Amino acid sequence: MAGLDAMVVGQVARDIVLLVDEVPGASDTAPVRCRRELLGGKGANQAVGLAQLGVRVGLLGAVGQDEVGDRLLGRARSDGIDVSPVLRREGTPSALIVDVVDARGHWRYLEDIPAETLLTEADVAGAEDALRAAQAVVVQLQQPLPAALAAARCARAADRLVLLDGAPEDSEGGAELLRLADVLRADAREAGLLVGDPPKDAEAGLHAGRELLGRGPSLVAVEVAGEGNAFVWADGELFVPLSETPTVDSTGAGDAFVAALTVGLLRGEPHDRTARYAVAAAGATVGHPGGRPALTGEAIEEQLARIPAS
Repeated sequence: MAGLDAMVVGQVARDIVLLVDEVPGASDTAPVRCRRELLGGKGANQAVGLAQLGVRVGLLGAVGQDEVGDRLLGRARSDGIDVSPVLRREGTPSALIVDVVDARGHWRYLEDIPAETLLTEADVAGAEDALRAAQAVVVQLQQPLPAALAAARCARAADRLVLLDGAPEDSEGGAELLRLADVLRADAREAGLLVGDPPKDAEAGLHAGRELLGRGPSLVAVEVAGEGNAFVWADGELFVPLSETPTVDSTGAGDAFVAALTVGLLRGEPHDRTARYAVAAAGATVGHPGGRPALTGEAIEEQLARIPAS
């Protein structure tokens, strides 16, 4: 556990990806053109992306004490992720996500996320040494608020980089979370929950970023759906358009984005360079079915060249 660069606090799930030409309507069927079964869940996907980018990463999440859980943890280990903090839950199945993607890249999720596979405040307390050992702690806000708060408080007390992914579910606890954060990343829907409306264009994204910056983080990244990402920090701001890449499945773009954003910050890169790096990593993930990142230096360099001038 000693010497980890990053710890991801988030979901671990079995991810079944089904690629179809058209999603069938009621009482209809459709052939599956491609089927993949993957280690998934936002927490695991972000940890995979970090490992692919050369980061020593650990994962704090929960899976069932079942065969699926065994396979998920085995795959994570083979990806280079330290899974010693992952909890096993007796008597509950591991989480399942079914990702149905049509030929236009539109996706639909079917989720079976047992409550027991979500983290508790006590789970986080039991992993405090692991959190303190990492240089950065990435907290996925799809986890229950008490667990997310506990992780952020622990990391802040240890003077670690705290990166939040998502929108807090509770206004009072959410306000504290934002004060604890160094970095906040929100997709368009999550940004809408935080500021009132999803941003529709670059200026609206930057405006949302400025508003959220005033709530505590030192760097905010906000998605403008279909357009790009707005980045705002104390002495600068930047809108980075999406790379010009055909989209097969966008479900893993945000997780690759978070992984690359974390890497850029750990390396001490300037915020403008880190911003483009994160957008390029997202672009490197949308060309294949499933949320699992496939990040290499070559793939990211290729995507950097495809980002239009902002």
